[in-house]
Amino acid sequence: MSATNLIATLEKLYKLHKSLFGLSVSKTDVIKKGDMSELDRVLMDEQKHLAAINTVEAERQRESSHYLQSRGVPFNEAPTISHCIEHSAPQDQETLAHWQGKLLGIIGELKDQNELNQKLVYQSLQFVNMNLSMTQPQPEQSNYSRPNGEKKAQTSRSIFDSKA
Repeated sequence: MSATNLIATLEKLYKLHKSLFGLSVSKTDVIKKGDMSELDRVLMDEQKHLAAINTVEAERQRESSHYLQSRGVPFNEAPTISHCIEHSAPQDQETLAHWQGKLLGIIGELKDQNELNQKLVYQSLQFVNMNLSMTQPQPEQSNYSRPNGEKKAQTSRSIFDSKA
């Protein structure tokens, strides 16, 4: 049995990851703009891509198992692409290694892009927290205590100062 089905599955997996990378790049622009409705749309698209990737990954594992079984290779765990390359014919080895390299490359780029997006979201959150802390009234700081030892009841802080 040749690795044709496995190679076709790897191509699908690569295309889905490439498309997910494109979404991740567009998410960076959306985060920079601060467009929340567009960010929601991009996140929903990402979820659809992830579901499709999980489905195709399950297909890849099935195809890898069938391929290795057809070659009479025993395996205990979910077979990897490396395992398939190791036990395949020379012409299939080259093609499988090519797709493995492409997948590793796009997954690395996707990881880097997601780290950038995570940093941007964190910075946006810091900015929001800083703005919130500047709009909240600060409690009065005093360096003395009441002569009779009573403590003043703590007033609750609100976002808006009603005395203003």
